[in-house]
Amino acid sequence: MTIHLTAHVIRSGGWWAVSVDEVEGLNTQARRLDQVPAMVLDAAALLTDRPESDFDVEVSTDGLYADQVAEYKSAAQQAAEASAHAAAVSRQSVARLRADGLPVRDVATILGVSPQRVSQLSH
Repeated sequence: MTIHLTAHVIRSGGWWAVSVDEVEGLNTQARRLDQVPAMVLDAAALLTDRPESDFDVEVSTDGLYADQVAEYKSAAQQAAEASAHAAAVSRQSVARLRADGLPVRDVATILGVSPQRVSQLSH
């Protein structure tokens, strides 16, 4: 059975201070967030006499950066939607211009893309 551990982190000077409620006395530190799971696994194994493979670790900033993360995710989602829309419109535009009998090079000039890109969008 895998034991889930939540590593609560807070910035302390140049380090991340880490506490884990599920294992009594498990407090550690790490320079970078990506190092936290390994530090927690090592400490949990030492404190419980269980192998590291018995644990999984979730790193939690306890909402400390929630606003920034939400803003980033929203912007990334909007960018992905805009990119998908632009791709669909570019394919439709190429199809319409080609259907009107325009050669690939003329379509490329009108749209401001390379002839190779027009060929890619045609397929």
